[in-house]
Amino acid sequence: MKDVYITRIAKFLPNAPVDNEQMEQRLGVIDGKASKARRLVLRNNKIKTRYYALDENGNVTHNNAQLTATAIKALCDSDFTVKDMELLSCGTSSPDQILPSHASMVHGFLQNRNMEINSPSGACCSGMNALKYGYLSVKAGQTKNAACAGSERTSTWMKADVFANEVAHLKELDDNPILAFNKEFLRWMLSDGAGAVLLEGEPNGQHPIKIEWIDGYSYAHEMETCMYAGAEKEDDGHLTPWSEIPAEQWGKKSLFAMKQDTRLLGANILKKGVDSLKQVYEKHNIGPDNVDYYLPHISSYYFKQGLYNEMKAQGVEMPWEKWFMNLEHVGNIGAASIYVMLEELIASGGLKKGDKILFQVPESARFSYMYAYLSVC
Repeated sequence: MKDVYITRIAKFLPNAPVDNEQMEQRLGVIDGKASKARRLVLRNNKIKTRYYALDENGNVTHNNAQLTATAIKALCDSDFTVKDMELLSCGTSSPDQILPSHASMVHGFLQNRNMEINSPSGACCSGMNALKYGYLSVKAGQTKNAACAGSERTSTWMKADVFANEVAHLKELDDNPILAFNKEFLRWMLSDGAGAVLLEGEPNGQHPIKIEWIDGYSYAHEMETCMYAGAEKEDDGHLTPWSEIPAEQWGKKSLFAMKQDTRLLGANILKKGVDSLKQVYEKHNIGPDNVDYYLPHISSYYFKQGLYNEMKAQGVEMPWEKWFMNLEHVGNIGAASIYVMLEELIASGGLKKGDKILFQVPESARFSYMYAYLSVC
């Protein structure tokens, strides 16, 4: 088995940053009324700016595959071109279509060469699963390199017109229709963008970082669905897929909008996160003392203190000085978040040889967690 190194890293955040007062202009006003939930959600998540693949008038500037391809091309130069890539592995929770796969569409935009591709599905962990596939391929000697990416283009899923049919339907039933909070919540949480890394079996480049291991944990065997799209959640927790729902109901239910069961989220995301973290520590015989930089992907600063408190309660608290986050100015980019976080950490110039980096990436879809442990060379 070969060692595996991150030898190049890049990101692409589309257009200019969008502040809190510009959000509703970009995404659109639902039923002609400013959102009452927006300020509440923003006050809790403490995100100040984010990026949308939309122009000032709400028109689309990039699709997801284009965002991803742009980030991957940014890995390249005259010494390593897109034609030198042997494997393309791309994760997202917001693909542009059901078929073809996301990685297939990215490959189409790269226009490089015949190569293996991989498209892990899921939510935030899909970016980490893309990374693990590339890591295992290079480690096993199947390929000499792998371009791995995480990306999101959720802004178009959150535009006002996605909810227009449902609001019109609600008006038929009530003079003062209110869109359910679990549907509006994510409108003020998510951001667009892409991040990419090049993995190689040799420590090439100026600042190679070795991947020691990547682990994942799922709690779907005991937890019901929390975040979902393209389905309707029933009172008993069962998820009815779009393919079993009459087409005329899709718009009336905003079926393809992303939705989140916020009560289920708050009650479980931190407890399961620390439970899986403790399993990682035990499996690899490490702890907080063996980490120099802790990169947690959290959807909102609302969870930051709670995560620390849960760690402390379970005896594995991470000192605040080891935390590195960028949520405030890039927003929650889902599957891309951990890539963009690492890119900013490397660009900060603070890393030194021997530093250890721990990723923790949760996804609330049905409560999964991914971890990676890195060493600076």
